[in-house]
Amino acid sequence: MGKWTFLTNHALVLILLANHPDITGRELALSVGITERAVRRIIDDLVAERYIVKRRVGRRMIYTVNSKLHFRHPAQKHEEIGVLLRALGWEGNSKGPKKSG
Repeated sequence: MGKWTFLTNHALVLILLANHPDITGRELALSVGITERAVRRIIDDLVAERYIVKRRVGRRMIYTVNSKLHFRHPAQKHEEIGVLLRALGWEGNSKGPKKSG
């Protein structure tokens, strides 16, 4: 049986950026298990479609997720991506995932 996951690399990068707005491309690549070049392409896709905004602060990039945009797939196009992010622990700010306990 082939290896597969429930979430695409685009979704994984988006989730990581939402929870860690100052994460580096290298850290993203290591976390997702893809190359830095692939991470850059995904970030470019997400920026082009306005799912994220990036701004430079010193030598780092800070990412902000637009959680009000809708999913791209026709079956979920009525839902905002914030639904997925919140389901995975995102609080809607730069503080990252909710702490349990």
